[in-house]
Amino acid sequence: MSNRIAFLGCGSMNEAILSGLLEAGTDPADVVATVRRAERAAELAERHHGITAIAGDEEPDNNKQAAKGSGLVILGVKPVGIADLAREISGSLSPKTIVVSVAVGVSLAQLEAALPAGQPVIRSMPNTPAKLGRGVVSVSPGTNCTPEQLQQAKNVFKGAGTVVEVPEEQVDALSAISGSGPAYVFYLAEAMAAAGVKLGLDHDLALLLARETVAGAGFMLAEPGADPSALRKGVTSPNGTTERAIATFDDRDLPAIIAAGTRAATDRAAEITKQLG
Repeated sequence: MSNRIAFLGCGSMNEAILSGLLEAGTDPADVVATVRRAERAAELAERHHGITAIAGDEEPDNNKQAAKGSGLVILGVKPVGIADLAREISGSLSPKTIVVSVAVGVSLAQLEAALPAGQPVIRSMPNTPAKLGRGVVSVSPGTNCTPEQLQQAKNVFKGAGTVVEVPEEQVDALSAISGSGPAYVFYLAEAMAAAGVKLGLDHDLALLLARETVAGAGFMLAEPGADPSALRKGVTSPNGTTERAIATFDDRDLPAIIAAGTRAATDRAAEITKQLG
């Protein structure tokens, strides 16, 4: 497989993956990214020194240019544009080029139908902590993706964090937990900071406390073998302040609220797949 990696569309998710790969040691000279506007291309080239960034408003065939000669092509546009992008680059792909979609709701069948017969395809769901090398990246191989090609893709994505292989039917559920999950954590930090302000803390101090507490707890969870239940119990002294707070959360059935939210996210992903079908 060619070492060249093409990021077609470089919004927050694809840039997060790109950042993680570069942090892990991927040669910037092996990376090409396509975007719509010259300003965005210049921004990427400055932020990630050594990569090639091509703007569509200057090079109308930028996606084809990037795909040609690449061993791995990562499609990072919005779900509604994935099939059109796949068709656009079809003539520029090597039969061995691995095409990866990181778009929510785009099935392997939909992607394979838009590409040349036999093209190896992988459906993936990363999350934004990939930019720090602490993301979760799922991979689900398509019909024509060999075990060796899947392993090649896994090796590339290892720089972005933890790589998990899941069957395609589990991707929507995974997306609801790890794909959308960072937003849930940020939402929690927002709520904690707002609660601190209501308790009389200065806004900046409340935000600092919430931010650093969530980040520190995350580091504890990242320790090998960490168990969130055990960690929670370790902070919760009998008849103490934390126990009172947890009891309040339980009274309002916070676990059920979280379960309902993740179910809604999963259902929305299925809706997107149906709409795109």
